[in-house]
Amino acid sequence: MSGELRISIKSPEEMDAMRVAGRITAEALAAVCAAVRAGISTAELDQIARDELKRRGALAACLGYPGRGGPFPGHICASINDEVVHGIPSKDRILAEGDVVSLDLVGLVNGFMGDATRTVSVGPVKDEHVARLLEGTERALAEGIAQALPGNRVGDISAAVEACAGRFQLGVVRELVGHGIGREMHEGPSIPNHGRPHAGPLLRAGMTLAIEPMLLLGKEKLLFDADGWTVRTADGSWAAHFEHTVLVTGGAPEILTEIKS
Repeated sequence: MSGELRISIKSPEEMDAMRVAGRITAEALAAVCAAVRAGISTAELDQIARDELKRRGALAACLGYPGRGGPFPGHICASINDEVVHGIPSKDRILAEGDVVSLDLVGLVNGFMGDATRTVSVGPVKDEHVARLLEGTERALAEGIAQALPGNRVGDISAAVEACAGRFQLGVVRELVGHGIGREMHEGPSIPNHGRPHAGPLLRAGMTLAIEPMLLLGKEKLLFDADGWTVRTADGSWAAHFEHTVLVTGGAPEILTEIKS
């Protein structure tokens, strides 16, 4: 994402609209994740996402999104094992026991967007390295979110994610970043998953951020598939991706894409 993208401060009414978009996104993504099992295709998961959004009066912002591979053809991104992001759903991509799949959904509700991702194992996790990957990436998201405080800077989020990755001995994707979000899927600021504390744009109440650690079991070099969308690791190592849309408040950050009990 370009550092020149506009950073928007949401009004109280816009914050409420973002809360609605975040809740619907979270509910739809939870339904998709619950359907993950050996033998299901990523096209079937895509259909579930479409149906769950539709019955809540929402659309999938990913569908038709422009990119180097042309308009994105799915309602979700479904990235398996060594695929980091932007995997295209397909009836030919069948999940197998032991796989992990990252499911990225952007819900569009009344002009506002929520963006969330979870990496889900197909069946129990039996490999200790995969368990470390999933735990470390989800922990990195939590620690990054904890730094989304007014008066902090983007670098505080980035540094927290990178430090957590280091503790779990995971590689950090450097070519892809989190971002602001609102009426546009990609607003400012860019939010790398590595960086220096106290550096970068100032965080202010009313900013809405898509914080999204993408961590790896191997090295950081990435490749694009021939489809122009799917990004995978060059060394074939597995990846995980967790993401929430977060509101910077006057105090603790508010996670908008979390299902609240």
